[in-house]
Amino acid sequence: MAKLSAEDHEYRRTENSVSSINYHFVFVPKRRKAVLVGDIATRMQSIVFGLVEEHGWKLIALEVMPDHVHMFINAPTHESASDIARWVKGRASKFLRDEFPSLKKLPSLWSPSYFVATTGQVSTDTIRRYIENQKGK
Repeated sequence: MAKLSAEDHEYRRTENSVSSINYHFVFVPKRRKAVLVGDIATRMQSIVFGLVEEHGWKLIALEVMPDHVHMFINAPTHESASDIARWVKGRASKFLRDEFPSLKKLPSLWSPSYFVATTGQVSTDTIRRYIENQKGK
């Protein structure tokens, strides 16, 4: 799992804005099937890492569980939560289903819904601890 250091929790500054937008996402496979295991889970992480780099997000925490994914990121102001969810779920579905044919047995990889919440600086550590503790459950 990747983590940001304390200084990375500073405000994001651009020419036109100063922001601190942290999104906690939860994505669930269709029918909550426990398919995100082994090489599939590892590949899911690499897909998220690629999107983080491509879009300039800051990854605060990421856990890929067998039946759900927690992603906690800091995003720029011009990218909406719905766009981020669409990019992650869309790319993961395309790549994972192409690379792991067993996933094609599902009518689709992801449930059509997702959870997202925004956080402020005060609750960032609370969410990070929660996500980190998911692995032991």
